[in-house]
Amino acid sequence: MDISTASCLGVACGIVFWAADFLPFSALQAMVPGLGGLLNGLWLFAAPLCAVIVRKPGAALFCELLASVLEALMGNIYGGASVIIPGFFEGLGAEIVFALFLYRVWNVWTACLASLLSGFFCWAESFLTDLQAISLSGAYGLSYLLFTLLSAIFTGLGSWYLYRAIARTGALDRFASGRAGRSV
Repeated sequence: MDISTASCLGVACGIVFWAADFLPFSALQAMVPGLGGLLNGLWLFAAPLCAVIVRKPGAALFCELLASVLEALMGNIYGGASVIIPGFFEGLGAEIVFALFLYRVWNVWTACLASLLSGFFCWAESFLTDLQAISLSGAYGLSYLLFTLLSAIFTGLGSWYLYRAIARTGALDRFASGRAGRSV
């Protein structure tokens, strides 16, 4: 049941990832260097959402990676499979946070913290693979980090409240997360 649910979430998130590929990232970057980081949250939500629903080790990484693989298979403007490596690191960032809390603390704060670390890994991976010629501590590097982390905070909040909305429908009653979400 856990794997099936995480897989379904991964597929749904992959479709959102693919659709987000068509948003005007370059136009935002042209307006204010680094402003495109505001859109990064759209590629970060799978890991915290799946983790707070499934609540098992590896769920965040699995879902984020599956969504990235699906995004790659559907085709994208970033060169196909090049989105898989960021997906791995973004999922790993979220997974680390839940592991630090021993997979026992499930609240809006851990979802936001997981999303923030995922966003930081997204930012760092961008510089390691795409933006090597740009200074990490320069104006662009810092503004891109700031906008990515701002986006990640909204992503963490959105993931938490989306989980709560799903739990209230009763669709997650077979999970501890669903029973907890309905009682709050």
